[in-house]
This record gives sequence, structure tokens and C-alpha cells, in this order.
Amino acid sequence: MSSIDILLENKDFLVINKPAGLVVHPSASSGQVTDGKTTKETLVDWILQERPEIAGVGEPMTVDGVVINRPGIVHRLDEETSGALIIAKTQKSFEYFKQQFKDRTIKKEYHAFVWGHFREASGIIDEPIGRNKGDFRRWHAGRGVRGELRDAITDWKVAHEFVDEAYAQGTQAGQFSFMHLFPQTGRTHQLRVHMKYLQRPIVSDSLYAPTRPAALGFPRLALHARRISFVDPSGEPVSVEAPYPPDFVAALAKYCNV
Repeated sequence: MSSIDILLENKDFLVINKPAGLVVHPSASSGQVTDGKTTKETLVDWILQERPEIAGVGEPMTVDGVVINRPGIVHRLDEETSGALIIAKTQKSFEYFKQQFKDRTIKKEYHAFVWGHFREASGIIDEPIGRNKGDFRRWHAGRGVRGELRDAITDWKVAHEFVDEAYAQGTQAGQFSFMHLFPQTGRTHQLRVHMKYLQRPIVSDSLYAPTRPAALGFPRLALHARRISFVDPSGEPVSVEAPYPPDFVAALAKYCNV
């Protein structure tokens, strides 16, 4: 198991900087669990190795008869998404954070590179999310959605716009924006779905923009959970910023002069 940076830790929780490419916990539906055994390394493996005392914390889930343990896991990041993630160290803190996420009092800020420019500098997407009609792996907002609709709200702000001539064939094909995204709700794939809804999909999103090439030096989804803010179980306000991984550092330096 490769090392993972711990950004903050106390007796109740730790906040890590999850690397891109690491699954938070195995999924039976994705084939990562076979006969109860994990076939791909996950964050859960790291937790059990580095913090074995957390093993009994949290709530397991059962999928297709397979029990999936999720010690200390109170929220998730997609496999290709990097950044700040909370892990509860005790059952009491797990229940506390679970309620905070339910009450939407935990604030999250994501940074992303997306295709295209915007007419406005900021906005709010208030568009429910349901299942995609044609692909069970995907979620959807707008026309063509099916199944149960769940409310989903995302605030967004354009931090920088630029053009990369390497992708300038065709109208607007070379235009990109560096975004700050603030999800008010926590739906699966919410930011990816909402950016697609605006026709500004996240760069290198093979699931929601499969016809677009990988770009800007990102072989993976160009999405990073930059900051998470909350009141901890002791009543203290906490804000943790996750440093950018190398791909973000390189893209920001090249395109945004950061």
C-alpha cells in the first residue's frame, strides 16, 4: 500500500489527502469484490493497516449478498478524484459526522478543469439527478432522466479561462475553464453530472464525456476535493485544505500561471 498524506488528526477523526486512482471501498457491483475478497487495493486496506483500531467503526453494507466493510468511512470520493476526505476514528464521531452530512452542515470545495468558457462568472445549478436511461453506471440531470429524482444543488465559480491550441480544431474545442465548485448536496457523481448538464464536462471524464480526448495532461478525471470545512465533535470549527497533486500543479502552472 502506497503512503497517504494525513492532513489533520486527533482522537476523533483524521482528514487525508486521497490520491487519484485509489478506491475508497470495494464495490460488489463493479467486480472489486469476489466471494468476500477484495480484488483491488482500497482506502479501507490502508485504514486497516495503518489504523487497525478503526476496524469496528462505522456501518458495513451488503450488496448482492456480499458484506462490504467500510471502517470509519462517512463519505466518499470517486476513484479518480483526489483530495480531502474525513475518516471517523470512533463510533461516536462516525455518528456525529454522519448526521452532519445528513444536515448538510459540512462544506466542501472542489477544483476542476472543464471544457468550454462561460457567459457568467458564477452561478447555481439546481437540477435533480436520477438514473441515465441508456447506461446504468451513469447518473443524469435534465431531459431523459429516469427513476427516482434526488435534489442536487451546486454553486460554481469560474477562476480562470484559457485556450489550448492543441485542442482548437472546431468551434470552442480549445476553450477550457478552471472552476471552483461547491456542492450543497452530496449526490453520487453530482459535480460530473452537473457540469455535463451545463455542457461543460470535466476534463478527462471518460464516463460523462467519452467522446472527448484526455486533455491538459490529465490521464484521469480533472477533479480535486480542495477543501472541507466543518465543526468537529468538540465544537471547534475546522477547515482543511488538500494540497494539489502533481497533475493539478502542472496544469495550473502552464495554463493559469499559478
